[in-house]
Amino acid sequence: MDAPRTAQITPARDSHPAHADLACEVCGRYPEPPKVRLTLANVAAMLPIELAVHAAVVGTEWPLPLKVLLLAATTTALVIWVAEPSVRRLLRSWLHAPALRRRRALEVAPALWRARVTLPDMPGALERITRALAKLGVNVLSIQSQPVTGGVVDALVLSAPGGLTEDDLHDALAHGGGAGPRVWPTTPLALVDGPTHALSLAARVAANPAELPYAAAELLGAERVSADRPLDPEAVARGSILKVPASPEPLVLVRPGEPFTPAESARVSRLAELAEASALRG
Repeated sequence: MDAPRTAQITPARDSHPAHADLACEVCGRYPEPPKVRLTLANVAAMLPIELAVHAAVVGTEWPLPLKVLLLAATTTALVIWVAEPSVRRLLRSWLHAPALRRRRALEVAPALWRARVTLPDMPGALERITRALAKLGVNVLSIQSQPVTGGVVDALVLSAPGGLTEDDLHDALAHGGGAGPRVWPTTPLALVDGPTHALSLAARVAANPAELPYAAAELLGAERVSADRPLDPEAVARGSILKVPASPEPLVLVRPGEPFTPAESARVSRLAELAEASALRG
């Protein structure tokens, strides 16, 4: 970060709006420029000041101690309060050019998204979705389908060009014929093979049945709540709450806005049975 003396330079007063996205959202400061560039800029600002002050003071008939004191005090004050802040403003484009290039590269880099959409259980439904996404340059990396009443729920992992927003993807899924589309940013962990991930969690539960609540929540991307907590009737009706019999207390999972499918309920039930069997063997 910039030194405290440059903290007064905020994006609101910045004469280079292109750099506004480099400023800290909390304090308004800019990242520290590369040391080499900052050193060259400071030398370019300090050298003329020091030469001018020396030329003005050295030629006087004042005592040597007074000359040295004036040179030190004047040069230090001008460099700290005038030269360095000014050069950071005037040469900001050059000082922060490497950071700006990295930022622009990140903005155009592909981003990973996780999407969930309900499609009619009929030929061509998935093709219409993928065609709508392809128009935006979006690549479908993985698909997991789960049958539900009145259709199929598809969970997709998408690679989208930089610059596309959640609304862009949401609209594409809706225009492709999907019902109730939802989109979230994700990470490469979403590309882990689903069955492999489930088997890993099953092995974790078999080794330690007490891990069941955490493994189940991770498997379904849900939040575990206490079995004694009052349940929202509307959430229960929407299918956003899943209650699975388990020992020593029922397992209750909540996933607002994303109803659980019968296949997901079956998976967690099998996981609970595995935990119970492992506890009995232990």
